[in-house]
Amino acid sequence: MDYQVNYIHPKIKISCYTGKLFKTEAAFDEHLLVWLLSGETKIIQADKHFLFSAGSTFLIPRNLLATIINYPKDGLPHKAVAMLLSADLLRTIYHQTDKTKPSPSANIHAFNRHPFLESCLASLNPYFELKESFPDSLASLKIREAISIIQTIDSEIDGILANFEDPHKIDLTAFMEKNFMFNMPLEKFGYLTGRSLTTFKRDFYNIYSLTPQRWLTQKRLELAHYQLAKKTKNLPKYI
Repeated sequence: MDYQVNYIHPKIKISCYTGKLFKTEAAFDEHLLVWLLSGETKIIQADKHFLFSAGSTFLIPRNLLATIINYPKDGLPHKAVAMLLSADLLRTIYHQTDKTKPSPSANIHAFNRHPFLESCLASLNPYFELKESFPDSLASLKIREAISIIQTIDSEIDGILANFEDPHKIDLTAFMEKNFMFNMPLEKFGYLTGRSLTTFKRDFYNIYSLTPQRWLTQKRLELAHYQLAKKTKNLPKYI
């Protein structure tokens, strides 16, 4: 089997992938903290690309629309430990202080290598070998430890973790023209633009005089035709 995943808790897992690549499109509901053990991870947004190699630790903020591509490297599988940092837990932590100013926009956040991060990862590794269930209380302690570590080593992270607001109603045209290539449910597009599904469909039709489904199909076909034409144009010519 190319892909294996071991959840020691619904919020903590280790995954291993040995195929050519594993690609997914996501906008996670919770922040995702990742330790990349081997392989590489490429994260593609509409206007930014990130590439992480073995030994990297990074945070994928919630509601960030991106394509994530994981693949083996140097003969080793793509292997990573991932931890969900739930909004409920973060609210409990940040309720104790009102000094943190939430960041209005969050992006992929990479952490410099640090002994605290390595120690936290090392303390998790033995639990992936256990057969019995991992207690919620212990999982909460490990997640709190990880949050405390990234707060300690990175002064900018509080602005991301302390932002609990849902997306505001934003310019629908600008958002869709930028992100149409991501294969998300319409409900997710609506949520990310600060709209219910009904309001999203209504506003969309008022702007484009098309249903979202039909417009998305046309835009993706146009993009595919453009990419094919560009690829054909760049092929070497032989006489």
